[in-house]
Amino acid sequence: MERPSKQAGRPAPPARPVDHVDRRIIGFLQKDGRMSNTAIARQLNVTETTVRKRITRLVDSGYINIVAVPTPMAVGMNLSAIIGISVNLTDMHAVSEALHSYPEVRYVGLSSGRYDIIVESFFVDQEHLLDFVSNQLGSLSGVTTVETSIILKVVKFSYEWEIT
Repeated sequence: MERPSKQAGRPAPPARPVDHVDRRIIGFLQKDGRMSNTAIARQLNVTETTVRKRITRLVDSGYINIVAVPTPMAVGMNLSAIIGISVNLTDMHAVSEALHSYPEVRYVGLSSGRYDIIVESFFVDQEHLLDFVSNQLGSLSGVTTVETSIILKVVKFSYEWEIT
């Protein structure tokens, strides 16, 4: 099955497995997303055209995204929290869709286990967190319990995924 292209009017090339050259290109871009195609080509002993075409294929196939990701601190969000939410199971999708729309929320996962929904979110300060939990989460129909864990220090934050 072909994946839709990100560029309108141009069909995506058929997805093919990621090979060792693709993995190395991805590895360079994970370390430095601004690394030039020429610099990558030099490291791999291939042409710049090869790197450019492979990156285009990887993006068009949906294997990678190349974006700038501001850190939470860049936008004044100095406090992060992991929030476990229990809900009436019939409301799980409605609650997760509501959470999706909140600007504080960066990650929403439906879960099995102690909580039905796990949320990672960022706040300006403790008052902002309190308002979010009591007013926004507290007003969502179907939410039964909320447990908040404040992240005291981030030891590792990485976008590096090994592709085997």
